[in-house]
Amino acid sequence: HHRRRILFSSQQVEVLQNRFQINIYLSPIEREQLARKLHLSPKQVKVWFQNQRYKKRKKF
Repeated sequence: HHRRRILFSSQQVEVLQNRFQINIYLSPIEREQLARKLHLSPKQVKVWFQNQRYKKRKKF
């Protein structure tokens, strides 16, 4: 089964990236709050952070 890729708006990405620069890990509560603020599901936020950490690792 094929999962649909979620496209984040540029504004959402900006907020996510700013958070990522502060801390590459989010607590469940922070994830919850960020998701609500961006109108995303906590799972989407979690996956975005996982992917960013993965990309970051690949660069080095």
